[in-house]
Amino acid sequence: MSYGVIHHFKGGTESQYKASVGAVHPADGSLPAGQISHVAGPSADGWVVVAVHDSKESWETFRNSILMPRMQAGIPGGFTEPPQETVFEVLNEVRAPALM
Repeated sequence: MSYGVIHHFKGGTESQYKASVGAVHPADGSLPAGQISHVAGPSADGWVVVAVHDSKESWETFRNSILMPRMQAGIPGGFTEPPQETVFEVLNEVRAPALM
C-alpha cells in the first residue's frame, strides 16, 4: 500500500527547499528509490513537501538512511528546523493519463 508524507517547514523558503532536496534526492533529478511522487511549494507560513512512497517501508528506509542523516549533519542553505510531519496510508490514488 502506498504511503504519504506531508512535511511543513514553518518559515521555510524556496531556496532552503532547493538546497535540501538537492542534498537528499538523486543528482539526475529522479526520485529516491520507492518514492512515486513528490510535490512542493510555498504555504501561508512556510514551505510544504508532499511525497508518496510505494510503501511505509520504503519511506522509513529513505527517512532513516538518507533524509535524517543528511539533515542532522546540516545542509548548507537548507532547512534548519525539522518539519511538522503528517503521515498516512494512501487508500485512493488517481493519476492523470501520461501526456504525450
